[in-house]
Amino acid sequence: MRWPFGPVAHIRQQGAARHRCRAETRGRLARRARFALTMILGIGTAGAEVPAVTPTPEQALTGVVQALRAGQQQDALAQLQALTVREPTFRIAQLLYGDLLAARAGRDITVPLRDGDDSTLQALAEEVQLRLSAEANAPGADTVPNAVIALNPAHRHLVTVDLTRARLYLLEQSGDSLELRYHHYAAIGRNGTRKESEGDLRTPVGIYRITDWIDDRVLPELYGAGALPVSYPNPWDRFHGRTGHGIWLHGVPRDTYTRAPRSSEGCVTMANDDLRALRPRVQLGETPVVFSDELSWRSVSEQAAERDAWLARLGRWRERWSAVDTEGYLAFYHPDFTAPGLDRDAFADHKRRVNASKTFIDIEMEAPDIFHYPGTDTPTVMARFRMRYRSNNFQSESIKQQFWRQDAAGEWKIFREETPSS
Repeated sequence: MRWPFGPVAHIRQQGAARHRCRAETRGRLARRARFALTMILGIGTAGAEVPAVTPTPEQALTGVVQALRAGQQQDALAQLQALTVREPTFRIAQLLYGDLLAARAGRDITVPLRDGDDSTLQALAEEVQLRLSAEANAPGADTVPNAVIALNPAHRHLVTVDLTRARLYLLEQSGDSLELRYHHYAAIGRNGTRKESEGDLRTPVGIYRITDWIDDRVLPELYGAGALPVSYPNPWDRFHGRTGHGIWLHGVPRDTYTRAPRSSEGCVTMANDDLRALRPRVQLGETPVVFSDELSWRSVSEQAAERDAWLARLGRWRERWSAVDTEGYLAFYHPDFTAPGLDRDAFADHKRRVNASKTFIDIEMEAPDIFHYPGTDTPTVMARFRMRYRSNNFQSESIKQQFWRQDAAGEWKIFREETPSS
């Protein structure tokens, strides 16, 4: 998809910072540039820290804003000059640079715009707000995403996308510690979140896995440096009748730095450099990806307490099954439970028949992934784990995926159970 606004043609040449851009009418350029600066000067950046060495383009933009708000226009101009040389397709920086050059020529850049209904200007305003707000309100130390309860130690990384704030977070796990490594801007579907059907131009909400890497050599230029497909639709999506396919994390055309906040057909898009940095940190088929439009951050201590409670709950479920205590095992299942092709009564009858022939059952569980599942009307917890089953007459190894909900008494019970192929 084409970017909704073109690069700015600089008003004056500033040494090595001069960039040749597409032609556009001067009046529209002036309105866009003035609009961008007006928006930025009205957004606070308290708490944002710009690193002393090699800031990201977004952090560099924050430094520019801090200089402008402090009245240091010359410093802001110098920083923008460096940023536009470094990232000539970063169009917000180009717009601001052109505006500051216009200010040096005596043009008034503080007059509010009257064409605020212009969709291009609104997209620009939204992108500016999202970027600067994210830098100013980065998650604190010793916090984790609210979706996370437990993560299998085999996962080195977790990818979380805050769809509402157009932000991707990469977290790294070491032992029991889950720490934020970096975050950056990431755009989403044209029509927002909560994908339901093929072609609705929405980004899904849920827990997924990165399944593959597709190199840019086999993709159209639209996808930039490549693509990381995710496992939409997953079993939970199919249970709810959701359709569609081809939801990817991917790059952008090389003539732009990033796309507008809502501009894809449902994928999550990011700067090509950000995609290249992400690729070696994901394990295909394993790395969890959280797409959420209700993301918040909570303390590690709160998450650890909930993790321990859920690990104990799963342990009790396993113990009842291993003890061939069929009725005790079935007590963990919600009155509205279903499995593929079975309601609770049929499931219970099946388990009673199977267990009648068992002299022993041995269940081994690997460390589970446990998440608060985003986007549900009723609070739902997903547990996913690899399980080895052995009895006197059967053995198997599989992945089990459970969705837990509270019953009328407030007790957590298994509402849905699947055995996905991967």
